Amino acid sequence: MSSLAARTREAVRARPFLYDALGAGVVNYTAAARTLDVDGETDAIATALRRYAEELPESDGLGTDARVSMESGVGSVDDSDDALLTVGDTVYASGGGSATAILARGDIDAIALEAVLGALRIAEIGVEAAGVGTDSVALVVGRRDGPDALRVVERALDA
Repeated sequence: MSSLAARTREAVRARPFLYDALGAGVVNYTAAARTLDVDGETDAIATALRRYAEELPESDGLGTDARVSMESGVGSVDDSDDALLTVGDTVYASGGGSATAILARGDIDAIALEAVLGALRIAEIGVEAAGVGTDSVALVVGRRDGPDALRVVERALDA
């Protein structure tokens, strides 16, 4: 059987939001301990959380050097050599669709996509599709959400 500290870390890793909050130093350890499905005394689990938080790397934010642009008239097509984003069998490209693509290119990765999706969720902007590739992120949002999504993505990547 693993130690209380190991079980606590495993429970935290199953909740990325708690991991991020621990890293940011904004957690009430006792309250967080009560929410975890870990056998043990609440105070001991809170102590394990506190120690884990002390070991986490400090985050300087994303601060990427990405260029963000918007492309209107995006939709799902059968096939395209000019695809902006492909998710499974669905191909998104320009050409008469009713959606907007937000494209970010530069020093970007899956962690940036996670931050962008979180920022869009908080801004209550729905995302139809999203993907990350080598030095790029592509998102498909509703046409009317395009300008707001562009600003949200720029802020998230500058954070």
